[in-house]
Amino acid sequence: MTRFDQIEHASLTDVGVRRSHNQDSHAIQLARDDEQWQQRGHLFLVADGMGAHAVGEKASEQAASLIPHTYHKYVQQGPRSALRKAFVEANASIHACGKANREFEGMGTTTTALLIRPEGAWIGHVGDSRAYRIRNGRIEQLSYDHSWVWEYARIKRIDPSEVHDIPSNVIHRCLGPEPLVQVDIEGPHPLQNGDIFLLCSDGLSGPVKDYEMGAIASVLPPAEACRLLIDLANMRGGPDNITVVIVRVGGVSTEANGVASGVRPRLRIALPRLPWWSFALTAGILLAVFAIVLEYLSWTATAGLAFTFAFTAIVAGLAGLFVHIRRERQKAALEDDEEPAAPRIHRHTSCKVEPDLLENLVRAVKTLQQFELDKHWTPDWKSYEEHTVAAETLVQQGDLPNAFREYCRALLPLTRALNKHRNKEEAFRPFWDETP
Repeated sequence: MTRFDQIEHASLTDVGVRRSHNQDSHAIQLARDDEQWQQRGHLFLVADGMGAHAVGEKASEQAASLIPHTYHKYVQQGPRSALRKAFVEANASIHACGKANREFEGMGTTTTALLIRPEGAWIGHVGDSRAYRIRNGRIEQLSYDHSWVWEYARIKRIDPSEVHDIPSNVIHRCLGPEPLVQVDIEGPHPLQNGDIFLLCSDGLSGPVKDYEMGAIASVLPPAEACRLLIDLANMRGGPDNITVVIVRVGGVSTEANGVASGVRPRLRIALPRLPWWSFALTAGILLAVFAIVLEYLSWTATAGLAFTFAFTAIVAGLAGLFVHIRRERQKAALEDDEEPAAPRIHRHTSCKVEPDLLENLVRAVKTLQQFELDKHWTPDWKSYEEHTVAAETLVQQGDLPNAFREYCRALLPLTRALNKHRNKEEAFRPFWDETP
């Protein structure tokens, strides 16, 4: 079973090329120890605000602040119920804010949350920000876009990518505009070692294809992958704010455990955590036995005191047991009242590094290199050369995934220079051919 400290994550947000303000928000709430991991898990969230001026920014900030807090408030009721109540209360708060101030009327936000707990991954979702899982060379979309495009595709029983006559940015469900909202809660998706989860706003999923996101997140550490994905979206015009959160599930490396340095890791034994009332009952029984022994030895006064303590401990333990049973029944009743949605994969595609994908990336790197040479820009050419040479060697060895990783790293200093020098008004054609 995955431990609380076996999660690697990174996040990044960017205003994009065409927007003046960033209306995206994101939040990360991590369990600090194994006890919190068992009780509430790790929560990751992306929100994309909608509305003029700072209205959308305010809505997304409220969602990113309220949902983690409210989830923790209700966590004892179970993940499904707690997530649903967190979304519903956030919607009510954003809606009330919009009604109280005419300038905020119609404020809203998409919100997609990933909750990782010992039993698996849960998705809470409203809008068209997305949650993906990358596993064994496939990228799987775990959230359903609440958009006209996806609804039309559902009715026609076709893939959303086949819909061309409906605006892709029109959604029919988000937090804020209406007093009540329907929330998608799905899970748990079972976890496997090496699973990668990716949350993003449509500023990323619009310009960047699923298989590209999957390939990049598969070969790069989360922090590098976040940077390159945002750079790629900006290279393709950056028409919207861009936010991405990447979470990798896996064990701690041997170097982190001290094996590589010759230090033998300490043996750690996980003991079961018992409730206080079980200790009280156990102590009461032992004290009662001890009192009987004292009475047999004619130590009547001491035996009477031991009986008193035993009686108190047993009564307290039984009371605690009664409260525990009552809470469990209430929790079960709450979960039974909801219609659980079985975890679904709404769309999936291969993201393995194939020769065509690698060729597209090489072409992008070479094109951007020549562009910056013509502009007389000065990116970190040393880093570029080191990773390019390493990539070419790996290609000759037939190691395409690692070659892809090195070409990604060769692209990073070029995109940094591009972001530094480009003007928002300047139009750049995509450097990376989007067709595999």
